[in-house]
Amino acid sequence: MNGTSSSYAPRFLPARLPRVCVAIAASNPAEMVQKADLAVRDNPFIEFRLDYLPNPSLGLPKLKTFVEFHPEALIVATCRRAANGGKFKGSIASQVDILVKAAALGCHLVDVELETAAQLKPNDFNRLRRSAHLILSFHDFRGTKKLEETFARMQQHPCDFFKLVTTANSLYDNVVMMKFLEKYSHAHSLIGLCMGEQGVISRLLCVRAGSQFTFAAANPGEETGPGQLAARALRDVYRIDQVDAATRVYGVAGDPVAHSLSPAMLNTAFRRENVNAVYLALHAKTLEDLMACVQDIPIAGLSITMPYKEPILKHLDKSDPWTAKVGACNTLVRSHDGNLYGFNTDVNGVVRPLEMRIRLQGARILVLGAGGAARAAVFGLKERGAEVSILSRNAASAQKLAKQAKAKVINRTMLKKLEFDVIINATPAGMEGNKDPLPLAEPEMKAKYFFEMVYTPAETKMIKMARARGMHVISGAEMFVQQGARQFEIWTGKPAPILDMQRVVDHALAQQAAAKAAEAGSGKKGK
Repeated sequence: MNGTSSSYAPRFLPARLPRVCVAIAASNPAEMVQKADLAVRDNPFIEFRLDYLPNPSLGLPKLKTFVEFHPEALIVATCRRAANGGKFKGSIASQVDILVKAAALGCHLVDVELETAAQLKPNDFNRLRRSAHLILSFHDFRGTKKLEETFARMQQHPCDFFKLVTTANSLYDNVVMMKFLEKYSHAHSLIGLCMGEQGVISRLLCVRAGSQFTFAAANPGEETGPGQLAARALRDVYRIDQVDAATRVYGVAGDPVAHSLSPAMLNTAFRRENVNAVYLALHAKTLEDLMACVQDIPIAGLSITMPYKEPILKHLDKSDPWTAKVGACNTLVRSHDGNLYGFNTDVNGVVRPLEMRIRLQGARILVLGAGGAARAAVFGLKERGAEVSILSRNAASAQKLAKQAKAKVINRTMLKKLEFDVIINATPAGMEGNKDPLPLAEPEMKAKYFFEMVYTPAETKMIKMARARGMHVISGAEMFVQQGARQFEIWTGKPAPILDMQRVVDHALAQQAAAKAAEAGSGKKGK
């Protein structure tokens, strides 16, 4: 190890540690080892969170059995005190005793907090150091600040690894952490990352900035820290083992973005086409925070979602004609010289699925809504020669859009006499959590095709109404994939693997639907 390495070195560590350490937490020793048995098959680097056990000492015999059966495993023992963000409520002496015993059973590393180390007598601290390679850790659950001051305090205690974990309250906090890692990782063995939803960037890119490794949960729902990702997602979706200095960083930026399917879709595309890139979810609470992050990471490109599609226009150095017409940007490219270029691929997301089914020249199309999604649909379809009508509760916006695009506005009373080739729902009505009334009743849906721009849930109320009417349905997922495919092509210059992208999105939506059905079923049983 570099930096202030321990001269005791009681157990062999590989020259290069695995990039992902899987944290194992359980309520009893048998469950703890069972989870570790499953995790170690794919990931040989394991952290036992002994503090999650009601009595950590009772977990040591099971730990011994695990060590004997898995000589290939690299093991960290942690028994974090409740005062420092863990669950262990015993004394410092008891904490040290548990860690020393865990090391004696075969754990290669032990993790002890700075607060504990500061209170230990020299003999007790040296006893801990002699037992295994020592990780000295510090956790800030409020923010990311005073990293250098904290690091200076930590260096007063000789150890093998310095671990600083903070909380990201902004995207830029990730930049602060990574700059810290870049500055000091050449001389010290550091582990550094940010917790929280906004800290996801650092959990992935910290290894590129100089962190020895990062932490992951064994499975979704088993996180031991806010914002922790599952090990399978880190390996399979984000390909963390391939992240290096040449890896290009992309992401979806908005507020909120936690449930976006873009990372799964576009990371699949990068993997399928062998592009050295990673795509992240960037929860930007302010546009200013996002732009600062874009300049300093640096980010190669972004998918821009609500509420920033329109405000970001003022930050662009140049944009494509669709962005100017629609008045919204959903795709950002950052050039090597730092200039920002804007594109609108929502137009492609509407036009392409329809072109694959009908001839757009002269097609009679009704667009429901007059917001950003509707603008993309209206301008794109008019450019292809379609006859576009607009129906919206916001009459002023509808009139303005119709005038700009040379379309026409209708009202609901006119629907009785009209039929269309396609009806497009470009409103958020039917979206999960949206309480707006549906723009049409079932008898008013008179067309051959119904195009739903909402993709969560996969089966909206309007889709069900359309199916009941015998209409052909184009799902919001197809639009989502097509606009994402165009983004991929803009960023990489390669044809997008659309079938693979569609498959992963459909699978994710099916999983979401199944989870909600199971949750609803369990709720009914509990009543």
